[in-house]
Amino acid sequence: MTSPLARAAVFALGAVAGYAADARFADPRRGHPVALFGSAATRLERRLWRDDRAAGAGYTALCVGTVAAGALALDRTVGRRPLGRAALAAAATWTVLGGTSLTREARTIGRSLAEGDLPAARERLPHLCGRDPSALDGQQIARAVVESVAENTADAVVNALAWGALAGTPGLLAFRAVNTLDAMVGHRSPRYARFGWASARLDDVAGWPGARLTALLTVAAAPHPRTAWRVWRRDGSAHPSPNAGQAESAFAGAVGVRLGGTLRYGERVEHRPVLGDELRPVTVDDIERACALSRRVGALALGTTVAGHVLLRALLGKRGRA
Repeated sequence: MTSPLARAAVFALGAVAGYAADARFADPRRGHPVALFGSAATRLERRLWRDDRAAGAGYTALCVGTVAAGALALDRTVGRRPLGRAALAAAATWTVLGGTSLTREARTIGRSLAEGDLPAARERLPHLCGRDPSALDGQQIARAVVESVAENTADAVVNALAWGALAGTPGLLAFRAVNTLDAMVGHRSPRYARFGWASARLDDVAGWPGARLTALLTVAAAPHPRTAWRVWRRDGSAHPSPNAGQAESAFAGAVGVRLGGTLRYGERVEHRPVLGDELRPVTVDDIERACALSRRVGALALGTTVAGHVLLRALLGKRGRA
């Protein structure tokens, strides 16, 4: 039987290959496994929806449990074959990562703003976040982009990799299922206030470690680490989300800009605390700075994942022989 350390090394190799595939190819435009999962979850929701938390909890457990069980079964099936295990880890990593697509979308909006094409920037913003762009000016759109880059660096890159470090391929895929369900039914609305409660709370729990790791890696990757550290430690918990504020506050300090404030999601308006109140407002040029920072954080997260997974499996292997 292959040793735990050897299995971990094979997974690490696959994770590096999957990260490289995301960097080179980004997300496929058609047939993305996450989109297929979303379609299946939507069909299941139509059958199971009830306006109560118990129904939502059952829906969440069924969706996430099916993905986790399937990934675990597949991992065990190919586990004795190093090439198959590496290929599975690479495919799973590519599937769950969204860092390249994230920065491409952000840069597309940034180019529109730089060219003075505000209608194009407004039209593209919903591809990146759920805010209503109709009344936003160029500076407000730039702020929305930087905040979305920060939050999605945690969700679409670091958190997925962190769960890969903890639980290998099943961890990668299960986290993406949790995060996708949160985006689908976890938001506040009359339809999902109760039904989506379990998905939202599970995403908060699953996102807790990666959000803090994102902040730490952002400090490490920041041009001015002291500012990033200060703003993160002071303002990270002021955000209404237990996780989003960690990444956003660290990015605010790292880029040197002020984030937060009033946001509009359709008919719903939120007045959030300001992160980095003493810093300057966001400009269009800060979109590129945030994207470059996101890529550095992603690379650090990959290294942390590889090292953490190998170390964890080595320690568990020693305990198993003791």
